[in-house]
Amino acid sequence: MSKERVVVAYSGGLDTSVMVRWLIEKKNAEVITFTGNLGHSRELKGVKEKALETGAVRAYVADMRKEFVEDYVFPALKAGALYEKTYPMATALGRPLLAKGLVEIARKEGATMVAHGCTGKGNDQVRFEVSVQALAPDLRNVAPLREWEFRSREEEIEYAQKHNIPVSVTVKSPYSIDENIWGTSVECGVLEDPMVEPPADAYQRTADPTTAPATPEYVEIGFQHGIPVSLNEKALDPVTLIDMLNAIAGTHGVGRLDLVENRLVGIKSREIYEAPAATVLHFAHTELERLTLDKSVFHMKNQLSAEYANLVYNGLWFTPLRSALDAFVNETQKNVTGLVRVKLYRGSMTIAGRQSVHSLYNAKLATYTTEDTFDHQASEGFIKIFGLPVKTYNQVNGSGAFLADPHNLFAGTDAKK
Repeated sequence: MSKERVVVAYSGGLDTSVMVRWLIEKKNAEVITFTGNLGHSRELKGVKEKALETGAVRAYVADMRKEFVEDYVFPALKAGALYEKTYPMATALGRPLLAKGLVEIARKEGATMVAHGCTGKGNDQVRFEVSVQALAPDLRNVAPLREWEFRSREEEIEYAQKHNIPVSVTVKSPYSIDENIWGTSVECGVLEDPMVEPPADAYQRTADPTTAPATPEYVEIGFQHGIPVSLNEKALDPVTLIDMLNAIAGTHGVGRLDLVENRLVGIKSREIYEAPAATVLHFAHTELERLTLDKSVFHMKNQLSAEYANLVYNGLWFTPLRSALDAFVNETQKNVTGLVRVKLYRGSMTIAGRQSVHSLYNAKLATYTTEDTFDHQASEGFIKIFGLPVKTYNQVNGSGAFLADPHNLFAGTDAKK
């Protein structure tokens, strides 16, 4: 009887390293690993050799950084998608692309299953499996962490040691780390207590703001149609631009996020995120939109940004709704072209300037000097019409409800004094 083939989303971390051996032993499967390089710095070194030594019959490693940035990161950036107004979703944006890679390798190798190293109470299991369902409904999803015998990361470490599987995680430093070019997420260990300040070793790519350079640094980011195209007056390809901005902002301690978030499965979790470039680019992009977007478009886009973020976070990338929202977003970005200057200093970023040929800011309308061209007399009629529904309602129903305040500050005072 021939063995079934399973393609594993392989990072080389604790879970997926143990998973390869476990699938061979428990499922009698022929394991093929797939690793997508989305901008990792450490785990990909020797990852192919490690997969083969652990028992995989073949190991694929693909450089997907350009596709990740252009087709996943930048659409989310243009949409202003920050989950719960904070998280730039580096991990969430990477999962659908990795799922796409899994499907492509499964088709090439004639596999009937794909497997991931996500837990039964995490978000990533949904992102992987829903994406696979969308792209290849016939493939079966396997999630060893939902069924295997290990009850803790400590037990996984023991299993790895027993089978001579090299892993960088230790009982003393049991962080679960996921990293790509758009950001790093860190969880587990002492971070599971929301009252514990993150230890210094929890951070991977940003300097401690208290020891960051005492001199501020300014960066100028050029945008074309909502996409960053230059840094400090130098045109750069997307991957290089983000890499350079990660280094600059990270040096100044910018991009540290400590978030208690609402997971898709209904629980709250405490996560530490580091996203230097993502944090700065989202900030700069929004500032340019303030300058170039019509008021009603800006307000509507802010509402849909939250919907877009929820969609990405919840693993619904390959859906008609995302395509429809992209159509709206792309329309709004036609005039989001210009330059934004940001000041970086010890963990903070502030706007230092912005300009655009499509700027809707009119100094002669905004000024309070003699250059003012605003028609002040027109405001009287505008206010009468604007307030007419409010006036009419209270003429009919009375305004007593708003005036009968038992805590009126003037109650009991002598008006003659």
